[in-house]
Amino acid sequence: MDQERTSRRVLVTGLSTYWGGRLAQALEQDPAVETVIGIDRRPPKVPLERTEFVQVSDSHSLIRRIVDAAEIDTVVDTRLVVDSIVTTPRRAHENNVIGTMNVLAACGGADSPVRKVVFKSSAHYYGAEQDDPAFFTEEMRRPHPPRTPIERDVVEAEANLREFAEKHPDTIVTTLRFANGLGPDVNTSHTRYLGLPAIPTILGFDPRYQFIHEDDIAGCLQHAVHHDLPGVFNCAADGVLALSEVIGLLGKANLPVLPPLGTGIVAAQLRRAGVRVSSEMLGLLRFGRGLDNRRFKATGYRYRYTTRETVLKLREHQRLHPLMRQGTGPYRYEAAVEEFLRFSPSVRKDNVSPGLGRVSPRQLAELRRAIDLLEGEGAPQNTAPGDRRPSGELGTGRRNGAPAGYDDLDAEEVIALLPSLDPADLPALRAHEESHAGRESVVRAIDGLLAVQGATSR
Repeated sequence: MDQERTSRRVLVTGLSTYWGGRLAQALEQDPAVETVIGIDRRPPKVPLERTEFVQVSDSHSLIRRIVDAAEIDTVVDTRLVVDSIVTTPRRAHENNVIGTMNVLAACGGADSPVRKVVFKSSAHYYGAEQDDPAFFTEEMRRPHPPRTPIERDVVEAEANLREFAEKHPDTIVTTLRFANGLGPDVNTSHTRYLGLPAIPTILGFDPRYQFIHEDDIAGCLQHAVHHDLPGVFNCAADGVLALSEVIGLLGKANLPVLPPLGTGIVAAQLRRAGVRVSSEMLGLLRFGRGLDNRRFKATGYRYRYTTRETVLKLREHQRLHPLMRQGTGPYRYEAAVEEFLRFSPSVRKDNVSPGLGRVSPRQLAELRRAIDLLEGEGAPQNTAPGDRRPSGELGTGRRNGAPAGYDDLDAEEVIALLPSLDPADLPALRAHEESHAGRESVVRAIDGLLAVQGATSR
């Protein structure tokens, strides 16, 4: 499989989606990516530095003008709606099927500069039925016709991708089928369901579940941009768990009180419990689903979390959420402010917070202390980002050579912290990162700071 990298100028469709924003943030940290442009009907929901945002509809003619003018070589389509509770079936179909056709039309043609298309798809392509195989491989078709509107949309959208790939053999078309995602910033039917104090389950059913952490969803998309991977790939963490095991890991009560027959009755019972679930989720609550992830791992991608670890990270978030969110508000995009911060000659760049995970040093210190206290490592910490320490030391209260709580920080939080660290800490922090989490975006950010420091010291 040819994996020679060709992506330099990237267009992200669906920038206002969580995944579009996360991908753009990651690509901003890659010096090999010359240009990142994001398009959507609505503004982005995450802070961005060098990504250019164009507010535009899914009109293929408008998208094509952007593609041609910016000489886009890679298009990543993250718009797919996979949770029917967020919109109506008609609007979901327009976005998932008609919108995908328009994006592909904007990428095609003999004179198009686009050489790669990456499509964020869903394991809903396979459905969830009683006679499903233990693990779906990419070559398998659905054993049964689609049962829900979202499942039909996913199948139809992928059919459009296959047709596009056949008509444009010189264009690399990558389809990533993601398992159910979990994470602190993911808001889906499953995260709401698993956020209940006690989890109602269907009497007589204990389905198998396979998740993927939100960091790995962004990581898989970025990996597909960095490598040329034609074809379809399942993206799911290693391992499966029974739903009862998931509930146990979350430290919650399992209540098998939902009736085994009648999806409408089950949905009504869950609504009374305070959770509106999608029709796609009802099948999973009975039969579950497993994906064979070996093909994508063979391309060199290493999952950061297993299914079990993903659930444990969710539990940690559920415990820490009240502490982490105090006094913080959501990011809001303001076009005039963004234009001022990016282009005004009056702005001193050192005073602009990093766009990737803009977290203050005080918030990061509080987060690490909260993690240590809740994990029983309540020794006083002396790791405030502004503290000066002897060369080569990372401070007291370290775990595996890094500040206490470091391995619990997301990549965005680590990168936001880096400019505040003592320069002497960076080589040791890089060595720890490479030998433990191994997050490429963090290593690249450290290398970038080291390069800048080396240039200014000459």
